[in-house]
Amino acid sequence: MSAEIQPDARPFDEMPIITRLDDYSFTMPTLLARESQRLGPIFRAQVSEEGQATFGRWIVFMVGPEANRFVMHSHREHFSHDLGWSPTLGGIFEKGLLNTDDPEHARQRRLMNPAFAISYMTRYLPIMNRVIADRSRDWAERGEIDIYAEARKITFDVAAECLVGLRTGADVDHLRELFYALMQPDWDGIETMAEYVAKMMSVRNELDALLLEKIAACRASPTDDILGMLVKAGDEQSAPFTDRELLGQLHILLVAGHETTTTLSAWLLYLLAEHPELLARMHTEMDEALAATGGEVTLDAIRAMRLLGYTVDETGRLYSPVGNVPRGVVKDFAFGGYHVPAGSRVLLSLAACHRLPNIFTNPDVFDPDRFAPPREDDKRTPYSLVTFGGGPRICIGINFAQVEVKAMAAHILRRYTLKPVPGQDLAQVYYSPIGSPINGIRLRVAPRTEQSGG
Repeated sequence: MSAEIQPDARPFDEMPIITRLDDYSFTMPTLLARESQRLGPIFRAQVSEEGQATFGRWIVFMVGPEANRFVMHSHREHFSHDLGWSPTLGGIFEKGLLNTDDPEHARQRRLMNPAFAISYMTRYLPIMNRVIADRSRDWAERGEIDIYAEARKITFDVAAECLVGLRTGADVDHLRELFYALMQPDWDGIETMAEYVAKMMSVRNELDALLLEKIAACRASPTDDILGMLVKAGDEQSAPFTDRELLGQLHILLVAGHETTTTLSAWLLYLLAEHPELLARMHTEMDEALAATGGEVTLDAIRAMRLLGYTVDETGRLYSPVGNVPRGVVKDFAFGGYHVPAGSRVLLSLAACHRLPNIFTNPDVFDPDRFAPPREDDKRTPYSLVTFGGGPRICIGINFAQVEVKAMAAHILRRYTLKPVPGQDLAQVYYSPIGSPINGIRLRVAPRTEQSGG
């Protein structure tokens, strides 16, 4: 039955209400999964008083594969990415692909798609391999690392070089510090909101000056990176990107290009270190794949590592990098037996869907084999595994992220033995749509003594 034709749909005011307790940021995936089993796939929660001016009085949660299909595909015209993401981003960044609606989004995506096709990964993979090797070279000497912090350096360096041609060094370190200052602002010494806004705008202006300088240089002499492709993009249907449009794309791509990948790769390496039997199987597969390529981490080698692929999928399910994706409702709809009016705000909970026991057996248990034949839990129920979204607006960087995470795992696991530091307080926390380990993830690192394939 369509979203518009549900005469028996109950009014919005009758939609079930849940309460988010103080530990919500830590328990969100399991809490919302449990509530969806109790109440159905749609319910709401009241927004705090300080957030109502920006987000309205109610947040509507939608949970489950059918909700994912509804929002991402079959009824996507009812939802606005701009009205969902832009208030969440708080005006810190220019508008980019993430928070632009059709038809402008379709124009921008058409221009950007070639830069993210799987065929172009052969251009980026050598950069990934070099950055990973350089950044991890001294880990064994150090003996203990925070894999989240180290993965973040790697993923940002990769994003900076592949996007704008900045190689690891002082310029990239400065760019990273500016992004971190915007995304995780330091309130020390700030007493008023005016001081906070002034500080953020100062950081933003410095960031924009650096990126606009790169854009101008690229226009004068196009480069073989993503910015170079975007500068040259345009066709008979679409005008080239303006400088402000390019700035917006770089803002979003530099954030999206490293934050989610950081979380995914850090938890992946931790989980492998925690499960030695799985790691032994991984080493067998990895050594065989790399032996066939002379020890080089190539796309063919990555494709051959099927178990690694299942483990990446399971890591993304259990520790969803993006917890809830926001949407603004621009057209009334009915779903799950309730009417939702235009002007409402929806959170589609990817992380909660990944914890539904009717979809994933023992959903809180780490089990990569759930994605291997013959089980293939994700294929039994379409739109159940949505780590990178789904539908026509599936994450444009899905190929980039998956290749990078797998390349990082292959390089590190063939060289090092990893063991979790005992006694850590580990938890994935969702203070924003993107989750992260609250205290980092500490691993002990030693050279791997048994290796082959280079």
